[in-house]
Amino acid sequence: MKKLALSLSDNIRFKSIAILMVLMKVGLATVLFYRVYVDFDASTFALDSLFYYFVFVGFIAQLIDGALGMAYGATCSSLMMSVGVPPAYATAGVHTAKVFTAGVSGLSHIFLGNIDKNMFFRIVITGVIGSMIGAYVISEVIDGEFIKPYISGYLVFLGVMIFMKAFKAKPQIPVNKNLGILGLYGGFFDAIGGGGWGPLVTSNLLSKGNPAKQTIGTVNTAEFFVAFFSTGIFMLFVDTKAWQLIAALIIGGIFAAPLGAYLVKFIPQKILMIIVSVVVILVSLINVVGIFF
Repeated sequence: MKKLALSLSDNIRFKSIAILMVLMKVGLATVLFYRVYVDFDASTFALDSLFYYFVFVGFIAQLIDGALGMAYGATCSSLMMSVGVPPAYATAGVHTAKVFTAGVSGLSHIFLGNIDKNMFFRIVITGVIGSMIGAYVISEVIDGEFIKPYISGYLVFLGVMIFMKAFKAKPQIPVNKNLGILGLYGGFFDAIGGGGWGPLVTSNLLSKGNPAKQTIGTVNTAEFFVAFFSTGIFMLFVDTKAWQLIAALIIGGIFAAPLGAYLVKFIPQKILMIIVSVVVILVSLINVVGIFF
């Protein structure tokens, strides 16, 4: 009976969180529509081939993020910059679109029960604080390119650790210490580097022995709040002429988000950890090569 009461309490709590997420998305959408309306230029209205390419980018990036709990920002940014999108536009577009895609993904994970409530509340508050600080710092204080090599090197090491843990015979008991600090620097580096919440937070939690399904669902849901508040800072610097980029990423991501949350329920944890480790290592190595060469 006690377990049932706790379950009902959790359901009510996360139902309230789901309602809050929807209201926050509606509020941000209203602000974006208003800004686009004020600055709208009919001469720039065109759904060219790049628009559909960005829809594809948004779909692929969110499918990966929803199933693996990471790599949305890294995937989006790299694919967008490969066709000449300026880094500033790419970063602003990624964070704005992520509010909507992570919102759908988070709602899907809540509906499917892929949430660890204790983990969620321990990372989301400090994650929001870190993301707002990071968004301000990258906008006004330093260049995020300066610290990218250090983040990428750390992620390569973490990816190797996850890969090794995937082949351990005995299940590891999770040791979740300092989750607040993890959320703080995860949110900070996500805002600084245009992505990194998933690779940093998900990778750390998996490396500590947490179940892949609950970890990915929890981190993805918390990511919505991290992205929302960092976007509040970035919107001061977003050029609304980039509305087509943002809209395309949102459209592609919204269609992929429920599918990613559904797939994570059927991928074995060992396979999931191997995929996560390979994605982290490859993306980080590509970032290092891009920085130095």
